[in-house]
Amino acid sequence: MKKIGLLSGQENSFPQALIDRINEKEVEGVIAEFVSIDKVIQGIPADYTVILDRISQHVPFYRTWLKQASLDGTAVINNPFWWSADDKFVNNELARRTGVKVPKTALLPSRSLPDNTSDKSFHNLVYPFDWDAIFEYIGFPAYLKPYNGGGWKNVYKIHNREEFFAQHARTGQLVMMLQEEIAYESYYRCYCIGGKYVRVMPYDPYQPENQRYLQEDNGDKSIYSTISQQVALLNQYLGYDFNAVEIAVKGGVPYVIDFWNPSPEADAHTIGAKNFEWVIETMASYLIERAEKQLPGTDNLTWGTFLQQAVHGKQTAIAPGATQVSAKKPDAPTAVSPAAAKPKTAKTTKAEKAPKEETPKKAPAKKTKKKE
Repeated sequence: MKKIGLLSGQENSFPQALIDRINEKEVEGVIAEFVSIDKVIQGIPADYTVILDRISQHVPFYRTWLKQASLDGTAVINNPFWWSADDKFVNNELARRTGVKVPKTALLPSRSLPDNTSDKSFHNLVYPFDWDAIFEYIGFPAYLKPYNGGGWKNVYKIHNREEFFAQHARTGQLVMMLQEEIAYESYYRCYCIGGKYVRVMPYDPYQPENQRYLQEDNGDKSIYSTISQQVALLNQYLGYDFNAVEIAVKGGVPYVIDFWNPSPEADAHTIGAKNFEWVIETMASYLIERAEKQLPGTDNLTWGTFLQQAVHGKQTAIAPGATQVSAKKPDAPTAVSPAAAKPKTAKTTKAEKAPKEETPKKAPAKKTKKKE
């Protein structure tokens, strides 16, 4: 019997509904259940053919157990090795290589010293940081966000340098990014399963959580095909079996805003009935597909084309087959048929020129400042 295991935390509707849907299909030799762990000993394989991971990002014990399970042949979704190595800033650089457009982004050191460090730990960090160069490159308004966060937590819209320093001072040990605002006409959140099944969903991130997935699309549906192609290509390149990608459309061109969501929200009351049915049915079929293809004792993980090329020394600045997006493609909508986002028309201003402000000293030994 090939067992599909669900490793989950506090969420309610998605895991049980997914288990029920898999078992309702009555595929011979395949059964789904919640993962049960009573011991973890080296050399003893996990008793699961496939595991869908929904919680290990919060539980290091689970993450290590999943790595061991995958070494013994379990197909873990998503690949726990790649998920551990990835983050939003790295994602942005890799996305550029696939030809999709991304906002201009800068990585920032944490405002407070990390635990078990002192000023001497940061003698390589020039003080003061070249904030003027960063502000000129990014421009205002901009978004201050964690480099590895999710769910729009600790995300702040910044209008000027004074507001930046005030907000950054509250972020503590979080490593943040400053990202260009894209003044979009429409906004979408897209499920991607197996690097090939895409659900384009109109989305308004400024609404309350249970109202963000919109029922009507006021945007240009002809761009759905382009969005679907880009979302699939991006996930194939990164190697994610289940991910959510956020897309802002400006001037008919999709900009990938966020695509490091390897455990995307899937609660029925949040995403809506139609989206919930799509993700349950599509994921159930995909997990069964992976279970039937799994070969015990071999590597059954998904490794993205980025890593596959890099391992063989063939990694290039642009992913093979990628085309740079420069204008809207008037393709017909895909079979995915959600509705789209309300128009947004905020204007982006240039970075304000003001006297340089030094932040409180955080780590440097050097006193000279050099341009990046």
